[in-house]
Amino acid sequence: QVQLVESGGGLVQAGGSLRLSCAASGSIFSINAMGWYRQAPGKQRELVAAITSGGTTDYADSVKGRFTISRDNAKNTVYLQMNSLKPEDTAVYYCNAAVRPGVASPSYRYWGQGTQVTVSS
Repeated sequence: QVQLVESGGGLVQAGGSLRLSCAASGSIFSINAMGWYRQAPGKQRELVAAITSGGTTDYADSVKGRFTISRDNAKNTVYLQMNSLKPEDTAVYYCNAAVRPGVASPSYRYWGQGTQVTVSS
């Protein structure tokens, strides 16, 4: 079993910053891509940023230049540094990871429980 635990959400004023963290634990042989998604009320969950095990990153157009995703492979942890936050960034942010539990196992996607980010105007 694999668990993803997020932290770092909260309430911030527009223009402020927050840093989200997500640590994976449990039966882990390797982790391929890791990413952050978000879901605002009444909207579909959307990809915010993703990073491969080799460090290649991808961002939603709406966050390019403001958010930075990074990871520490030794700690099985992914981070999302969010700067210049806007009210439209308000959402529940979910961590996602593609994990191989064993050397001969396929990769499975796991989700964190979500952390609330609220940006006030």
